[in-house]
Amino acid sequence: MRIAIAGGRGKADYLIRLLLSRHHQVVALHDDPDYCAYLSRQHHIPVICGDPCKRYVLDDAEIDGFDLLVALRPSDADNLVICQSAQRLYHVKRTLAVVASPKSVELFQKLGVTTALSAAYLASQYIEQAAAVEGMVDTLPLENGRLSLTELLITAASPAAGKKVARLPLPQDAVICCILRGGDMLVARGESQVLANDKLLVLSPAALRESVVAALRGGNGVV
Repeated sequence: MRIAIAGGRGKADYLIRLLLSRHHQVVALHDDPDYCAYLSRQHHIPVICGDPCKRYVLDDAEIDGFDLLVALRPSDADNLVICQSAQRLYHVKRTLAVVASPKSVELFQKLGVTTALSAAYLASQYIEQAAAVEGMVDTLPLENGRLSLTELLITAASPAAGKKVARLPLPQDAVICCILRGGDMLVARGESQVLANDKLLVLSPAALRESVVAALRGGNGVV
């Protein structure tokens, strides 16, 4: 993928290193000359020095048709301008903005930004979803909270214990992705039997998460 990183310091440095390790093509844009020199020296990538809110800086970056632009500026308003410019003027396929205010998440999405992330927003989503039932190891919100990837520990008392996957009364749009058993990952097939102490990784619409928990662990899916 061709990815542009606009602004940011520690976040940009980390993200660039991660993306390069996965063999993506990365271009950075930053308005601090010293940090531009650091990024260029550290990562050996093209670095455009200038304010990424300015069109001529985006022109210099040659981001036309890029797969993704990530906006990491401290200002939510700046990140909105950068993302909208990337999409409207340069036909960047997807944009991601890291925002300071949780209130900006929905606003940015309404204004056309593909994905907006706020640390406070993600934390609130995690608190709401991750510990709803004792024994639930984790629930990860995906697609802006529309989907949930849930990892559940099955006990001997769980309704799923001893049953084959095909016999589990899961909601129609939920699917067991895999079974984690004793350090091994098993593909969940219809004939696969669920045992006590297994962990099930389940993908479902977020609205069905409690139904998934109830079907596999019992109860009503909430504390």
